[in-house]
Amino acid sequence: MTAFHAYPFAAIVGQSLLKQALLLCAVDPGIGGVLVRGDKGTAKSTAARGLTQVLPPITLTEGCAFQCAPGQPASACTVCNTDPVQRQDTVPFVTLPLGATEDRVLGSLDLQQALQGGQRAFQPGLLAAAHRGILYIDEVNLLADHLVDVLLDVAAMGVNSVQREGISISHPARFTLIGTMNLEEGDLRPQLLDRFGLMVEVSAPTDKIVRAEVVRRRIAFETDPAAFAQRWQPQQDALLAQVAEAQRLLPAVVLDDAMLELISHLCCEFEVASLRADIVMHKTARAIAALQARTRVTPDDVREAALLVLPHRRRRKPFEQTGMDEDKLDDLVDQARQPEPPQPQAEHGDTPSVDTAETPPSDEPQQEQEQEGEGGQQTFAVAAAGTARRISVAATPQAAANAASGRRSTVADANRGSAVRAVPDANPDRLAIGATLRSAAVRGALAGETDGPLTVTRDDLHRQVRSGRGANLIVFVVDASGSMAAQRRMEAVKGAVLALLTDAYQRRDQLAVIAFRGEQAQLLLAPTRSADLAEQGLRELPTGGRTPLPHALQLAAQVLQQAAQQSAQEAPPLLVILSDGKANVSLPGSSGDPWTETLQAAQTLAAQGVPALVLDTEAGYLRLGRAAQLAEALGAPCLTLEQLTGDALALTVRAQLGAR
Repeated sequence: MTAFHAYPFAAIVGQSLLKQALLLCAVDPGIGGVLVRGDKGTAKSTAARGLTQVLPPITLTEGCAFQCAPGQPASACTVCNTDPVQRQDTVPFVTLPLGATEDRVLGSLDLQQALQGGQRAFQPGLLAAAHRGILYIDEVNLLADHLVDVLLDVAAMGVNSVQREGISISHPARFTLIGTMNLEEGDLRPQLLDRFGLMVEVSAPTDKIVRAEVVRRRIAFETDPAAFAQRWQPQQDALLAQVAEAQRLLPAVVLDDAMLELISHLCCEFEVASLRADIVMHKTARAIAALQARTRVTPDDVREAALLVLPHRRRRKPFEQTGMDEDKLDDLVDQARQPEPPQPQAEHGDTPSVDTAETPPSDEPQQEQEQEGEGGQQTFAVAAAGTARRISVAATPQAAANAASGRRSTVADANRGSAVRAVPDANPDRLAIGATLRSAAVRGALAGETDGPLTVTRDDLHRQVRSGRGANLIVFVVDASGSMAAQRRMEAVKGAVLALLTDAYQRRDQLAVIAFRGEQAQLLLAPTRSADLAEQGLRELPTGGRTPLPHALQLAAQVLQQAAQQSAQEAPPLLVILSDGKANVSLPGSSGDPWTETLQAAQTLAAQGVPALVLDTEAGYLRLGRAAQLAEALGAPCLTLEQLTGDALALTVRAQLGAR
């Protein structure tokens, strides 16, 4: 079998901030991990997977599934509590799949031991495998809520507690959490976002020389991975030595009261609510000093730590972009600068810095493309060793009607979604095979039935509980014609849309934006979960020209139809139209009356059962009331310009779609 070679960490072109953040978490795992946000193909996964190659090996015990530290065995670990045989090995790197079940993550009943001896034994999950190592989640913002809840609990305590299927067990689960995400798919829940100690934004290079170097190295790696890895081995060894020395030096690094006051001052000035920011900045600044072979923290270390710790924790208004005012940061740090005494160097003062260690043959700053997955998922045998036992089912459950999913809510027992857990049910509509067999095996073993077929009774049956999100697609159809050009009216419209975007963001709905002006309507933003992108499209929306309202409704119907075909979503969409209704442009290729075509398109949407909301933007003493007539044709409520407040809109949206 051909040996697997991960792309060398040191060979990633540039991306110095990303590599710095990963190395800092390697020096001090207590920092809490790294969240990497950026576009596709920007070395996010490559850097995460390559990190283990430059980390000092750790001591593991042969056969231990809990990754116990030497002298600190888990109470449930029979290997480390008997006669352990230890060895040096690489740091564990475990990938948490987005579709994983709670059983796979937390651990569950060991079916093999239950079948063989009737014993309730624990089968460790991914959290046990990641202890003292790295837990990696690609596209972490798409992780199911029930798994997010699990991670929050374990990250807070450093212990995984399992109470299920007659098992009560706890074991250490301390790991470095590395997550990657693309903002186009939506943001993270605030609770999980705060759990990431550091956050780095990455982007694709715009320099053609840099991009060419990225491709050159990637092609060389794919052509001969072993030769490419050998070429970069000296730089890999230098980074490994640097991290090992920093880990040794870290306990001796001093952060005095002046630097601690600077940390707290920065957190206050940038309106950071979480006290975790102060603690993580303290740890990060010390790790920066250790990585540079120093034993005292400087203001520059605190500044560098702030750029990694604070951007994703700042208290910000809805849709305000993340980031830091670096000029303000520099001013605050400069105020704290004092003449520094000579910095004592570590014994090996010539340890290379991060910059020198990461720039061997080529020096261009950028990233590498994503490489193929490493298949880091463990699989556990569930069939009994030795003589196989046949399975006979004593009672076959009748299929019940599928539960209907709710609107704008997390739906238990949804037809689609992630399998969350299994619960006893004598008449299940979805049979949880694994839990049913485990129950039958344990019952039979306890009754002394170790030979013959395994009999499943109705009491053993378990139902599979799924969790699916009934998220909605909200399509904004915005009038950008000349009649909307008045500054006050457009500000009011954009303010109203901002209120709806805030509500949609909190509910993780999908958003699309259609604008119409001139001769045709235009899809400004295809359906996405990124409310930031929707807000940006509306903020840059030009105005002027005629009003092709019929085409806008026709385009909206097409967007809704395509979205329904692609996602087969059960939750209904919502069409939000912001216009005065003064249509004056017919459909492309048509010579009909624009207003008649508008009403026909609205009636077609109403016949399809599309919920809608019309926001009447007409102003002035004399009003035609076209928007109200449009709302009547749609069978939708209509709010006037004076009613465009956040509270009124939120109540109307909830009335149309149902509260979550």
